[in-house]
Order: sequence, then structure tokens, then C-alpha cells
Amino acid sequence: MPRIVKTGIIQLAHCADTNWSCEKIRNAMIEAHLPWIDQAAKQGVQILSFQEVFNGPYFCPSQDPKWYAMAEEIPGGPTLVKMQEVAKKNRMVLVVPIYEREMAGVYYNTAAVIDSDGTYLGKYRKNHIPQVAGFWEKFFFKPGNLGYPVFKTSVAKIGVYICYDRHFPEGARSLGLNGAEIVFNPSATVAGLSQYLWELEQPAHAAANGYYIAAINRVGREEPWNIGEFYGSSYFANPRGKIIAQASATENQLLTADLDLSMIDEVRNLWQFYRDRRPETYGDLLK
Repeated sequence: MPRIVKTGIIQLAHCADTNWSCEKIRNAMIEAHLPWIDQAAKQGVQILSFQEVFNGPYFCPSQDPKWYAMAEEIPGGPTLVKMQEVAKKNRMVLVVPIYEREMAGVYYNTAAVIDSDGTYLGKYRKNHIPQVAGFWEKFFFKPGNLGYPVFKTSVAKIGVYICYDRHFPEGARSLGLNGAEIVFNPSATVAGLSQYLWELEQPAHAAANGYYIAAINRVGREEPWNIGEFYGSSYFANPRGKIIAQASATENQLLTADLDLSMIDEVRNLWQFYRDRRPETYGDLLK
């Protein structure tokens, strides 16, 4: 019997001046998202996710401590308080990726999950942190320490994997083993070396684990860094690894898809990857 969950993802170009204060940038980006959230609500979206660090620019091409001021507490910070109100108003589950401040000097790249009644369910902290030219993330983010949680929302069990995480199949498998039906991957990735992997790795994770993937990317160029073009192309992949809906490479867009979660049982009953795993033979992976 079909079990349909209408799911949405928003890709949006940064629209604030990076010379503004972090508070002003945060407020501007939240305001820019609100009409898209309203549009999603009118379309009946039940789960909605934003892109990586959605309420600011992707500031990691710099190593400027100014951007520490973008970080806020989870829960309790201004963005989460606002998004809890939005979720409750629209009866919509939200995946909210922001810069988290745990304490002075300890910051994480995090996504909070809010249920459709506005309840804060928990958070995922990005586990794999890149440190290469243009992506100086270790300057800003401590590696995650919360494992691979799955959140039982009012409509589905969801997991989060953030941007660079997608290159590591171990966490993708862990999310499946923990019960995820839909995995959201909010990202900030530009055209270049890894672009061909965008439509390769995550559909492979979906097929290997028999769940849905929602991959979200930014669009446009961001001043003053100009590290390249954020190429959008956000998409949904089904448990067979097929991309079933995809956004523009250049335009701001709300992308929606009706995800039939009954397909998960159908696929896993055919491809018995979980039954046939041999974890007792994988010890070398821990070395």
C-alpha cells in the first residue's frame, strides 16, 4: 500500500552583502527563504530542507574570524526559534542547516530537525570536515560527535548527511542501519573536480541502502571569494538509485517530489543487502 510523503528542498543564491554584520545577513537570508517556505506550504509539502548553512554565505573560502559570529546555539538560537514557529504554523517538518556554537571556540556545521508541531527533535553535526583550497572548513568547524542519528518525525524517519560527508559510504550505511527512510544532504559545492560525483555517489548510496536521498546545493557565485559557480542541480533519488526529480543548475527553486516510502520495503525485499552484510569481516575498516 502506497505511503506518500510530499517532500521539498530549496536551493537559493546568497542575496545579502557579506560586508554587513552577521546578524543582518542572517535576517536577510531568513527573509529570503520565507516566500519559498510559504510556496512549499501551499503545495502541501510535509518535509522541507534548506541548503548547507542556509542563513549565510558559504564563508569557508576565507579564514576570517568575523564569521564565528554567524554561529548560534542549537536549540535556542534566533534561527531555530524562528523556524520552530514556521514549522508549527505550516504543519511541516523542517531540516535546518546552520552554523552551531556549542561554546566559545567550539563550533559545528550542523542541521537541526524540527517536527511539524514545532518540536525540536535533535541535530546532526557534520562528521567529515574538508581542508583544501577554497574549503578551509577546519578553521570554522569541529568534526561532529553525535554519530549518525535518525529522527522519527510525524511523517517519516529521516537522517542528515552534510555536503562532504557524501563522499564517505560508511555514514550513509550507518543512517540506513539506524532506520532512515529519507536522507537529506544539504551542500555547498561548486563546478569543478567533484561535479561528476554529484549525480553518482548519492544515487549509489540510495541504491546500496534502499532509502530516498534528497541532495540540496546552492546556486550562483558568492562575493568576495568567487571560488566558482554553485551549480544547483538539487535532486531526489529513489531507493533504486534513480533520480526522480531535479532542479535547475542556475535558478533559485523549490523542488518537490512525492516519495512513496512503501518502495523501501519493495526494494529491500528484492535486494537483501542488509541481510547479507558480513560485519564480522569488516574489522580492517576500523584500523
